[in-house]
Amino acid sequence: MPKDKEAVKSFVLRVPPDLMDALERWAADEFRSTNGQLQWIITEALKKSGRLKKKQP
Repeated sequence: MPKDKEAVKSFVLRVPPDLMDALERWAADEFRSTNGQLQWIITEALKKSGRLKKKQP
C-alpha cells in the first residue's frame, strides 16, 4: 500500500505528570487539543531552528 504524502505518524511519548498537566492547561488556554498543542510547539521549534522545510506550492 503506497504511503500518502500527508500521512501522520504516531509515536509514544512519555511525559511526567506535572509536565502533562501544564501542557493540558496551555492547550486549553489556546483552544487546542493536547495533541494539537504538541504539534504547534514542535513546529514552532523547528521553524525557529531553521530545520523545517518549506512546503512547495
